[in-house]
Order: sequence, then C-alpha cells, then structure tokens
Amino acid sequence: MTSTLQPTATTEAVKRPGRWLALGVLVLAVLLVAVDATVLGLATPYISEDLKPSGTQLLWIGDVYSFVIAGLLVSMGSLGDRIGRKRILLIGATAFGAISVFNAYATTPEMMIVARALLGVAGATLMPATLALIRNLFHDPRERSLAVGIWGATASAGTAVGPIVGGFLLEHFWWGSVFLINLPVMVVLVLVGIKLLPESRTANPGPWDMVSVVLSLIGMIGVVYAIKEAATDGFAWSTLAAGLLGAAALYGFVRRQLTLPVPLLDMRLFRNRGFSGAVLADLLTILGLSGLVFFLSQYLQLVQGRRPFEAGLAELPAAIGAVVAGLIAGRVARRFSVRGVVSGGLAAIGLALAALTVLDQSTGYPLLGTALLVVGVGAGFSFTVTADVILSSVPKEHAGSASAVSETAYELGAALGIAALGSIVTGVYRDFTGPAGTPAAAHESLGGAVEVAAGMPAHSAAAMLDAARTSFVDGLALAAGVGAAVLLAAAVAAWFLLRGQKLEGGTPKHT
Repeated sequence: MTSTLQPTATTEAVKRPGRWLALGVLVLAVLLVAVDATVLGLATPYISEDLKPSGTQLLWIGDVYSFVIAGLLVSMGSLGDRIGRKRILLIGATAFGAISVFNAYATTPEMMIVARALLGVAGATLMPATLALIRNLFHDPRERSLAVGIWGATASAGTAVGPIVGGFLLEHFWWGSVFLINLPVMVVLVLVGIKLLPESRTANPGPWDMVSVVLSLIGMIGVVYAIKEAATDGFAWSTLAAGLLGAAALYGFVRRQLTLPVPLLDMRLFRNRGFSGAVLADLLTILGLSGLVFFLSQYLQLVQGRRPFEAGLAELPAAIGAVVAGLIAGRVARRFSVRGVVSGGLAAIGLALAALTVLDQSTGYPLLGTALLVVGVGAGFSFTVTADVILSSVPKEHAGSASAVSETAYELGAALGIAALGSIVTGVYRDFTGPAGTPAAAHESLGGAVEVAAGMPAHSAAAMLDAARTSFVDGLALAAGVGAAVLLAAAVAAWFLLRGQKLEGGTPKHT
C-alpha cells in the first residue's frame, strides 16, 4: 500500500465511530446481489414452464446479467471515485430494487432478458462501491481483513438465504416473487445508508471519459458473446465478427487508458504481481464454478425430484463452508502464507468438482453435500484473501478502480463459465435419444422435457424423461470435470503469481 497517512490520522481513522454499523449497510448491498443471483437458478424450471424460452434464451437469461455488469463495472467503479461512492451505491441500490419489479413481471423470454440486462446496469454500481468504502472505512490491516471476511461471508450467506427463501416463495407464490424480495433489503439499505455511510471520492479525479466507457462495454460484451456463441453453435462468421469487434474495442480501451492524463482505469495497477495474480485467480475460480452452479439447482429439482425449498437447503453446506472460511481467512493467511491459502483453497474446489464427475440420477446426498462443503470452504479462503490482496496493493484513492477490476474478473468469469460450461451441458443434453414421437421442445432444455412429458402417454413420457435426465447428468458430470481442470490450473498459477505476497499487519511464513 502506498498511502502516506500520518500515524495520528491512521489512529483516528481506525477508531472512526460507527464503522462496523456502516459495514452492516455495505453487506446489505452484497446480500442484495447474492440473493438475486442464487434465486434465479431455483426459479429457472418455473421460468421455463411459464415463459417457454428456447435453450439459448435460457442461457441468455442466466448470463446476460453478467455480460452487462462485466462491461460496466470498471466504468461504474471509476464513476464512484468521481461523484462519490456512497452516492453511487445508494442510486444503484434504488435502481436495483425498482428493476427487480420489472424482472418479476416479465411476460416473455425477450422481456426477461432485457430486464436482466437492466439489472446488470444497476448491479454494476453496487459491488465496487462496497469494497471501495471498506477500504476507506478500515485503515487498520487486521480490521480490514475481518471486514473483507464479513463482506465475503455475507455474499456466501446470500447464496444460502437466496435458495431457502426463494424455495419457500416458489412453493407458495409465482416465480416473480423471488425478485420482489429485493425490495425490502433495498429500502433498509437506502434509508440506513443515508445516515451511516461516510462519503468518499478521489480528489481531482479528472473527467469521466465516455469514449472509454463505450469501448469497455463493447469490448467485454463482444468477446463474451463470441465465446458463448462459439461454444453453443460452433464457428460462424457473425461470431468471429463479434469477437474481433470486442477484442479491437478492448485494445482501444487499453491504449486510451495509457494515453489519458487521468484514465478511467489505471493500467499500472497490473504491474503489481500480487494484484494481477489475485485478479486472475478470481476469474478462473468463478469460470470453473459458475456453469456448474447454474445447473445444480435444475439437477436437484428436475433430476432428483426435490421441492424448491428442499433444493435450497441441499445447497446450504457450500454457504456454511464459505462463511466460516471467510471469517478466518485473513488470520490463516498471516499465520501461513497468502499463496498457500489461495492455492490450497482453489485446489480443494478443484478436487471437489472432480468428485462430482461421478454424478448420476441416484447419487446420494452425502457425496453431494460433502463436495459442496469443500467447495464453500475453498471459495471462502480464496476469495477473501484475494480481495484483501487487491485492496491492500493499491493506494486508497484507487480503491474504486481496483475493486471494479476485481468484480469485473468475477462477473467475466461467471459469464464465461455459464457460456462455456453451460454450453457443454446443453450440448450433451440435446443429443439424447428419446422414444418415437418425442417433441423437439424436449431437446431444448430439461425443463422443456418435463413440461412436454405431461402431454405424452405415460410409458413414452417415462422413457423420454429417463433418457433426458441421463443425458443432462452426463453433461453436468462433463462440465464438472472441465471445471475441476480449470480450478487445479488456477491453483498452480496462484502458487507462482502470489509468491512472496503477504497481507498487511502480519509477517506470514513464505513457502
């Protein structure tokens, strides 16, 4: 960290009254985003039944939020540095709640995709602001590690609260209700945040460069779209054109940042090996996890026949593991080493995903629950420590930009994971061989197969569903294998890139 705070100022900052209450407001914003992301997986079968999206539209519903948020995070993080992080957080939270209503009342697949995209615009304001405000609220390294751990643990808790609350709502109300739960959280966040959150912004930040904003958005969406389409439908000239346009826009974005007196994103941040290594670890971790997680709720409900609430409870071990690991991650990283904790966490996730390659329709819960617990522990250690490394490696006036880069890696990894691993599941699934007379809609998605089975003769319906579920599980197992390979590769990369890295406020052993 290059901050030049004087000792007296540091002591005063460390003892800022109300900083822990302010943290409580910030984690509400994290909870808002985490709950929204997890309830979508549980609601997918119901959305499929009601809106009847094609397989490709279903993937778009799942990943367009990440596409848009990945394209705007850097821009919104930089905007928060300029107009005030508290201001952009409160504006974004208000918009997030309002657009959630639009999601809840979508009546067509196209409307749902647009609603999810708009939610991404609002969501892009939340996560960078929360981490940046933590960086400015907590100057003591050990307190900041604990605050980051609580921040990460809340995100993990949201993955547990989302499915459980969402499962309850889905059993008693229509699927749109899972989006309306954002409203009370948003109201509390805004009302309490106005009182408790301190405002912070960068002194003399320079203008907000709209050309850079547009280049960033076009670049991220173009590249991610091309990868998604290539994975789903194979090579096509339109896909190549989108990819080239995106790559050209990102190249232009980087060149422009290097020439601007006050860039939207300071590319010099990437000269710090610890910063770059932490960002890469986050991207690869989410890439390996997200595609699998997106389809896991469908597996629990549509393959194993669990009710939504039961499916939500079944995913609870991952959240419990992440919460516990996140709260102690900083202490463990100081006791041992940053690279040991991050690499070990990533390797644990990889091995857990490898265990899921043996999934079949009748896999017992002990294996699934244990794998999810290990995934949660590994993710809790890795994400908490990498977030701490990212915040600690930059001056506090760059906290918004650094946080935005971290969150961009997260969202880009989610978009790529759903696109690539989700396409593996979909591709394997579509090739299943059903009995004569199986409707084409059954090959679009497993939710579609369950729906059309209701109109088929009992014998044919049972045979078709068995073939469809077997094929879906085969695709899920293959995606788990690919995810395992990505996570193990990320563990190796983190071991080398985070060599010698340590958290502030401690002198951990280095291996």
